[in-house]
Amino acid sequence: MDIASLLGTLLGFAMVIFGIISSGGVSAIYDSFLDGPSVIITIGGSVFGTLAAHKLPDFITGFKSITLAFKQKEMDPGVVISNIINLSNIARKEGLLALEEAANGIEDEFLKKGVMLVVDGTDPELVRGILETDLTCIEDRHKKVIGFWDKWAELGPAWGMIGTLIGLVNMLKQLNDPSSIGPQMAVALLTTLYGSLIANWLCNPISSKLSVNNAEEIMMKEVTVEGLLSIQAGENPRVIEEKLKSFLSPAARESLNGDKGGGEE
Repeated sequence: MDIASLLGTLLGFAMVIFGIISSGGVSAIYDSFLDGPSVIITIGGSVFGTLAAHKLPDFITGFKSITLAFKQKEMDPGVVISNIINLSNIARKEGLLALEEAANGIEDEFLKKGVMLVVDGTDPELVRGILETDLTCIEDRHKKVIGFWDKWAELGPAWGMIGTLIGLVNMLKQLNDPSSIGPQMAVALLTTLYGSLIANWLCNPISSKLSVNNAEEIMMKEVTVEGLLSIQAGENPRVIEEKLKSFLSPAARESLNGDKGGGEE
C-alpha cells in the first residue's frame, strides 16, 4: 500500500469535512452539503463525458487503475543494476551463451527478453530497437490510463459549472420569492464544489501518482536496455555499473554505494 497516496486522500477529505463541521456543525453535512441533483449532474455528467471521450475498454481500464495509485510498486534501481552487473560478470567469465541459463531465474520479463535477444546473437541496434519499441508501447499504455484521469479532472469542474448555471436559472425564475434565493444559490454552488473535489481531491492526485510511477518504470527499463547493450559490447562490469548509476539521483547513488559497502564489510 502506498502510504503517501492513502494518507493524502484520507486527510484531504478530512480537511473538507473539518471545514464543513467547524463552520456549520455536523448537521451541516446532511443539511447543506449533500444534494442529490447536484451529485447526479456533476459526478454523473463528468463520468459520462469521460466515457464519451474514450473507447469502452480504455474507460474501464482507466477506472480500474485507481487501485494502482494506492499500490506500492517495488522498483529498486539498485536491484536492477545489481542484476545486470551479475549478468555482466557471468558473460565476462563464461561468455554470452552462459546467460541463457542465468535467464531462467529472472522474474523481470523485460530483462529476460533482452537477455535472450543478446544470447541469440541479435545485432545490437536491433536489440535496442526491439526493446525501445517495447518501452514505447508500455509508456503509451500508461499514458492512456493517465489521460483518463486528466480528462475526468478537466470535465469535473466543467460539469460543476453546468450544474451551477442550471441552479442559477432556477433561482432567477423565482426572484419573486426572496426567501428562496439563498437556498437556491447554495444548491447551485454545490455543483461547483463537487466538481472541484473531483478534480483536486481525486483525479489530479491520481494522475500525478501514476505519472510518477510511469517515469520510474520507464527509467528502470532504460537502465536495463543500456546495461544489456553494454554486456553485449563486452564492457567491463565496473564500467557498466558506473554508466548505469548515471541514471540515478545523487542520493540514490550514495544509497547504492552504501549498500554495497555494507555488504563487503
